[in-house]
Amino acid sequence: MHRAVLLILGLGLLSRCLVAALLPPGFDEAYYYLYTRHLDWSYFDHPPLVAWTTGLGPALTGQVSAFSIRLGSLLLYCGSSLFLYYTGARLFSVRAGLISLAAISIAPILWIGFGVLTLPDSPLIFFTAATLWVASQEFFPVPLGQGKLGVYGAARYRPGPRLALIGLLVGLACLGKYHGLALGFGLVLFCLLSPVHRCALRSGWTVLAVLGFVLAFSPVLIWNAQQDWVSFRFQAGRAVPEAGYQLQALGLTILSEVFYLFPSLGIPLGWASLAGTGRVALQILRGMRLTDEELKHLLILACGLPLVLAFTLMGGYRPILPTWPMPGFWVLTLLLGSFWERWPGAKRTLVGTAVMVSLVVGVGLAHVRYGLLQEPGGMGLWPVERDPSTQLIEIEQLRQRFRTDPRLAQALEEAEFVFTNAYFLGGQIAMALAPLTDKPLTCLDADLRGFAFWSQPQDWLGQDGLLITSKLFQPRAGIPATYGDYFAQIEPVAEVPLVRAGAVAQTFQVYLARQMRKPYPRPYSRLQ
Repeated sequence: MHRAVLLILGLGLLSRCLVAALLPPGFDEAYYYLYTRHLDWSYFDHPPLVAWTTGLGPALTGQVSAFSIRLGSLLLYCGSSLFLYYTGARLFSVRAGLISLAAISIAPILWIGFGVLTLPDSPLIFFTAATLWVASQEFFPVPLGQGKLGVYGAARYRPGPRLALIGLLVGLACLGKYHGLALGFGLVLFCLLSPVHRCALRSGWTVLAVLGFVLAFSPVLIWNAQQDWVSFRFQAGRAVPEAGYQLQALGLTILSEVFYLFPSLGIPLGWASLAGTGRVALQILRGMRLTDEELKHLLILACGLPLVLAFTLMGGYRPILPTWPMPGFWVLTLLLGSFWERWPGAKRTLVGTAVMVSLVVGVGLAHVRYGLLQEPGGMGLWPVERDPSTQLIEIEQLRQRFRTDPRLAQALEEAEFVFTNAYFLGGQIAMALAPLTDKPLTCLDADLRGFAFWSQPQDWLGQDGLLITSKLFQPRAGIPATYGDYFAQIEPVAEVPLVRAGAVAQTFQVYLARQMRKPYPRPYSRLQ
């Protein structure tokens, strides 16, 4: 293995471990920890692999912490990075592979979103990278430059058993996140656009590929069939326009993507994608045969660009999460490696970008963890009461208060179940209480997400519940008005201030709700 590969992987893993240890768990990450307590074929929000990647660290270490739930992502990204490097090196050159490897190790949204945070994207990216590696061998059996005149002839490609493996890997990518369907679409699109590879669609190996895909994806199909396809309906509903199309919103979406990738990488990556698309499209429209390099660019574009375009355009009519289009950009870094492999300034640009990203991430991490820019307690640049980063709590502080405050300990002992009023708080609370109790935790709210499938509405009747919420996310009507009809009595227990840089960053409130009298209404049932 090239020494530069080991250096990039080693430095990348070290920096990711540092961030994983210091960055408090986000709402989504903590929520996925709840998946590990309710292992199932699939889930309301996502396919099941995120439960396994999130649960790996706690299972190995016996600890529930920000670092332990991220251990699976830390390890998977090493494998994903290696697969991407080998794909770039095979399709283009070792230098191109190194550039792509460096890009995904520097662009903040890629190495943090896929390599630090425990999200469904981590297994998606791993199996996407594995699929691209196998596809590079299946569709391009002769390395670049060894073919006659650098142009593929019909005799150069014959469908083989790797097609069946590709189908299985695409299914596993979808088992990580539904975005994997775009990868399958891209591979079919590539075969349709490449006359040389069109025969793959008529091959018996493709039949096995379809069967492999269905086999890998079957846990999701089984669970959804039992739940009236609720997950598919939920995800499809998120694509429905919420308002008219706004070009301003589209522009802001594009700018945010460049920012998340970092401008010195985001702008060149966008240019490489546009230039590569224009070049290949022009050759196809002219009816000219594509060269080896153009066919390989076509493969990358077909597998990465549709996802980027779909979610970027969606940003014109509804807000999108930063990670949604990023798997497509991750694939397109292979194109950036190809474009930059002959550019002498590539190394200088990558090193300079790495230094700048390290500074920006370092300052951001120091602020989120220690309140570096906070007022009071820090540099006085950001009033703590208006700082959204305070929503990322140190679960150890909340855990310690329940361990040492006799009022909280007694209330936790008396309660037969724990509940909150916001599903995204449930994960933080569950992580904080994990070593202290194994009592069931639920959510009583209009938006239940997975909680609707982890219990029945009548499970808590006649029982005492411990309500834990945050002042930031209290129901508008207040606690007594929201839950007074459902419990015989609601008693305040204590307020739990969480401190950062000597100032109260967020305050949790705890109530003992005695004797649940009737089930709390749910917005959807198991079969709807």
